[in-house]
Amino acid sequence: MNEDNAAIIDEASTETLMSYLPEFAQASWETLQMLLFGLPVAVIFGGIIGTLLFLWRPSGLRENRILFFITGSVVNIVRSFPFVILLISVGPLTRVLTGTTIGPIAAAVPLSIAAIAYFARIVELALNDVPKGVIEASLSMGASIPRIVFDVLYTEARASLILGFTALTVSYISYSAAAGIVGGGGIGDLAIRYGYYRFQTDIMLVTVVTLIVLVQLIQFAGGRLAARYNRK
Repeated sequence: MNEDNAAIIDEASTETLMSYLPEFAQASWETLQMLLFGLPVAVIFGGIIGTLLFLWRPSGLRENRILFFITGSVVNIVRSFPFVILLISVGPLTRVLTGTTIGPIAAAVPLSIAAIAYFARIVELALNDVPKGVIEASLSMGASIPRIVFDVLYTEARASLILGFTALTVSYISYSAAAGIVGGGGIGDLAIRYGYYRFQTDIMLVTVVTLIVLVQLIQFAGGRLAARYNRK
């Protein structure tokens, strides 16, 4: 009798999970939207800011202590904000840029701001690890600053940059779960709405396992790619 009851419970749980497949697919698409919108923005602007911080630092190729201090301070301030507070505080900017404060694209705005500051520091640290002798050799051969940046710095630091981008992507996925607080949607929001508020642990378990598998795949791919391009 107990085995029959267990079979009935398992069947009911399976049917419940299957009934949520459309919502799970929608949540996955919303998470993907956040990634597709936010990560390129973070890489472009964060990469530019991180490179400028490297160039403007004391004894840098284009030393400018004032700009280095101001830019670095802004980056540190953004990184110091708890993400939930950042989500709420940039609401007016989000509305100006997207016309709304609800949905995955709107949530991608604060996500992008946090990611830009995060990736800027990653780029700065990666470029700091480039051997000074390589840079000095390029300067002695008359290479311009843009040439050094693109042909020397980025090439020498590409393994570190790949690992940094991998860490950024993992953190971005983690932060995207908090986007559900402001109606951003996504897999994390599905886990909160059904797994936490409605006490449906099976839904929460599926979403958590999905996020774990996704993060592990990204980490594995990033590690392999970085190892391939590691010049050390």
